[in-house]
Amino acid sequence: MTAEAPIAPALAYGRLIPVTVHFDDLDALGLLHNARYPVLVERAWTALWHERGFGGFEGDWEAAGDFCNAVKELRVSYEVPVNRPGAYAVHLWLERLGTTGLTYGFRFCSDDGAVTYAHGTRVLVRLDAGTLRPTPWSDRFKAVGRELLRSAG
Repeated sequence: MTAEAPIAPALAYGRLIPVTVHFDDLDALGLLHNARYPVLVERAWTALWHERGFGGFEGDWEAAGDFCNAVKELRVSYEVPVNRPGAYAVHLWLERLGTTGLTYGFRFCSDDGAVTYAHGTRVLVRLDAGTLRPTPWSDRFKAVGRELLRSAG
């Protein structure tokens, strides 16, 4: 007889992206350092956008297009401490997709999405590479972004 893997809860919106917590991500108390959560969330977003055919930043801000953006706000609430290295996941979605900005939501969670360790939002503003002023997202970016809107799920 074989044991069956637990069934992950179905997501009503967004995507669940695997991430790995390494031993050196833990602080002196053996907990995932608070500053590592945003880094792991950023890595999950990068993986999601790459999966959708966006290359990200490769040294040229003009060529970066939609990835020439800046963080306006970051909010994180920590619920349950992560106290060991291993496989986890980040649940990602868009709360709002505006002309030049967006707000995304995230949950740092167990690899099956059942346990939430931290959650939050991050506001990004798309910038013109020459002026560093807000500029509209590309049509392609907006099309993919609409698929990730929480209200679309």
